[in-house]
Amino acid sequence: MDSARSRPSSATPTGPSEIPGGDAPFVALKILIAGGFGVGKTTLVGSVSEIRPLRTEEALTEAGSGVDDLGGVERKSTTTVAMDFGRITIREGLALYLFGTPGQDRFWFLWDELAQGALGAVILADTRRLQDSFPAIDFFERREIPFVVAVNRFQGTRQYLCEEIAQALDLDAGTPVVLCDARIRTSGKEVLIALVEHASRRYQEQRVRAS
Repeated sequence: MDSARSRPSSATPTGPSEIPGGDAPFVALKILIAGGFGVGKTTLVGSVSEIRPLRTEEALTEAGSGVDDLGGVERKSTTTVAMDFGRITIREGLALYLFGTPGQDRFWFLWDELAQGALGAVILADTRRLQDSFPAIDFFERREIPFVVAVNRFQGTRQYLCEEIAQALDLDAGTPVVLCDARIRTSGKEVLIALVEHASRRYQEQRVRAS
């Protein structure tokens, strides 16, 4: 399949940070939850977070009617204007700090700041608006930040195989595609574990190539 997206390389993203505490180091990993407008980023952060999530949602107004594309998400009434933040402990000594990005193009200037120090990203996708995933994919590919694509299964939508979605998005070989329900904590946690495992493999491969 011919690619419709350019893929320039960039600097290697920052790895995990270790924070001393107790008998063993506490590893805190920064994860971005990205994707297009209305794909469920705020829902995912809220469903998996073990703390009360920080949200910066504002009501959609007439001022944004000519700017924000509501095609496919006409019932959406709020939007993230800065970021969502949550935390989940994967196991003892390992926690993920989740930063949900705003989806609209007019807030993309925030993405560069949020991406600093990120181990990897989850790109949430909606098969009804799959083309909205391309900007996020390009963003993380250019910065060589590992990511997984998580297809949020909205009720009533047609179901596709992960292989079909990977082909439609023209993903590099080895980039995971997983199915999820952003409303369910266990489903979201499985997505995050898949990302951590994928990012770990990527960094190990980079170390081998550098040695």
